[in-house]
Amino acid sequence: MASTNSGNKGSRFPLLAFLLICLLAPLLFFFFSRGLHNAPDQDVMSTVPSKQALDVIVSSTDDLGPLSLENFKKSNLLPSWRITGLKTSNATYEVRNLDETFIFAKPTNNTWCTGKTRGEGRQIFRLYHIILDNMLILYFNILSHSTFFIGVVGLDQWTLSPVHLSRRHLIEKRKEKRAAKLVKLEDEVIVKLEDSAIERSKTVDSAVLGKYNMWRKENDNENADSTIRLIRDQIVMARVYLSLAKMKNKVDLYQELQNRIGESQHDLGEATTDADLPKSAHEKIKAMGQVLSKAKDQLYDCKLVTGKLRAMLQTADEQVRGLKKQSTFLSQLAAKTIPDGIHCLSMRLTIDYYLLSPEKRKFPKSENLENPNLYHYALFSDNVLAASVVVNSAIMNAKDPSKHVFHLVTDKLNFGAMNMWFLLNPPGKATIHVENVDEFKWLNSSYCPVLRQLESATMKEYYFKAGHPTSGGSSNLKYRNPKYLSMLNHLRFYLPQVYPKLDKILFLDDDIIVQKDLTGLWAVNLHGKVNGAVETCGESFHRFDKYLNFSNPHIAKNFDPNACGWAYGMNMFDLKEWKKKDITGIYHKWQNMNEDRVLWKLGTLPPGLMTFYGLTHPLNKSWHVLGLGYNPSVDKSEIDNAAVIHYNGNMKPWLEIAMTKYRSYWTKYVKYDHPYLRNCKLTE
Repeated sequence: MASTNSGNKGSRFPLLAFLLICLLAPLLFFFFSRGLHNAPDQDVMSTVPSKQALDVIVSSTDDLGPLSLENFKKSNLLPSWRITGLKTSNATYEVRNLDETFIFAKPTNNTWCTGKTRGEGRQIFRLYHIILDNMLILYFNILSHSTFFIGVVGLDQWTLSPVHLSRRHLIEKRKEKRAAKLVKLEDEVIVKLEDSAIERSKTVDSAVLGKYNMWRKENDNENADSTIRLIRDQIVMARVYLSLAKMKNKVDLYQELQNRIGESQHDLGEATTDADLPKSAHEKIKAMGQVLSKAKDQLYDCKLVTGKLRAMLQTADEQVRGLKKQSTFLSQLAAKTIPDGIHCLSMRLTIDYYLLSPEKRKFPKSENLENPNLYHYALFSDNVLAASVVVNSAIMNAKDPSKHVFHLVTDKLNFGAMNMWFLLNPPGKATIHVENVDEFKWLNSSYCPVLRQLESATMKEYYFKAGHPTSGGSSNLKYRNPKYLSMLNHLRFYLPQVYPKLDKILFLDDDIIVQKDLTGLWAVNLHGKVNGAVETCGESFHRFDKYLNFSNPHIAKNFDPNACGWAYGMNMFDLKEWKKKDITGIYHKWQNMNEDRVLWKLGTLPPGLMTFYGLTHPLNKSWHVLGLGYNPSVDKSEIDNAAVIHYNGNMKPWLEIAMTKYRSYWTKYVKYDHPYLRNCKLTE
């Protein structure tokens, strides 16, 4: 290839020399004839830049495409030229006959058009035209040996070389591929958006509101239970006409409407489907229809009917708001109370425990309780059944139960029941120990600020005075839950005092289920932090500004309102770092400042967020999935893949208000065939 290129270069020098001679010929002719013409003609002819015209032709033969005569027009080398008849396509440029392509316009200079100069000027232009034609033909022939192949005969058309044609085809193919790829990507994005919308629509759940839910399955079919809806519509219209009949003193019609309303309501009863209606319902519908038709003829007035319907709608809206408040109150009340079956279980176990001799009340493997090389759990609860499910689920999913130690702390009332249950149902190879919080002598009001506050008169008034001015109905009811009066709820801030010989401990709430082996949590590097927890600043949860009063300068100065919150319920605590950083002392400081509840409302999460601020290491979300006690839209795949699921909220799995769709995860760890559970009528 090198020799060929050098040969081509050598062959071009004589051709370029010949080209220069041809270029200089018209100039010599022009200077020779200069004395035969007037000065104005000479000046005009001297402005014709033949060399620049050739440069334009040469510059137009680059890799971007074939020779284009359009360059002559753009370069303004010859202002008297214009180009006509030029057609272009992607690969072929058609040029008309050269004699037709370059047309000289009449000069604007008057000296060219007067006397003998006009004829001489025409001769000069013809000669120059002929010379230029020969130069172009010669130049095209030269180029045909190097880069382009140009048809000389007639110069009707000229095309790209095979190399350039193949290159152009490759470029076009590349463009087509790129366009196809972009179209495909766009289609994939649309499909993903559609799939996301479909999945989002599946989150609508009917379990919470039950048969009164407007999204219940029967509404998928417009014709489903049409008879019930017809009866309800008839009752509504009958009530409208009942009011109008009373207004216009239509006594007979009023009495007839009242009777039909009573009959329809009796047939409707508690029916939720057409199959629940009595056989006489269709006859009652016909009778009601006849009465409504009569009422329409006698009483119908558009303005009055519209006004009455609007008033009924407003009344119904007020009733709905009242029922919502009542529902909130009842749900809070249900969350506070212990079901009869669980209360029965606790009482029976307590009686049997204290009937045991002291030597039979002890658990085996007490030497494991302070062994830092084992996996230790802390569980503080007054619910025997809930605590048994936590322990049972953790052991059943542990790879080596013999290395797991469960530390249970309960109150004096449930101490005997908790001991008796695990004596009757030992946790296999695992170790278990039950303690009474009331026996922790160091936990007193002089040491513990929250205990001192719970014993204060203002706190007792807040809890036990029904007409408290700040209660605000059901809105503040959740903060008056009796669990906040129990030190079991605040004992989580005293873990090093309760377990002084341990280095790490996993804290668990009693409303969780363990679904996988948890030993991997002890291997998680907390990077010098004290608390390992799952953060809860996603869509359904809130940040610090949800829990703390940022209008208070102490809060605003020390915390970021957008800081990510985290969840209590499954927390890995490094007790060595806890002691170094005096976590309990930090908790005491903030608790003392909240004497009048000006920093946060009651509870343990707000002081926990403050105490462990900057000292919490975020765990992978698959370790701990929350919301099963209040959120009907928790993704099933997240629940199935979670190591721990948490029924945080009011709808605990042992309550009747629990969400049915989540309850089976909990019930499979309950021993419903146990004699104590059967005697207390605890059934699935």
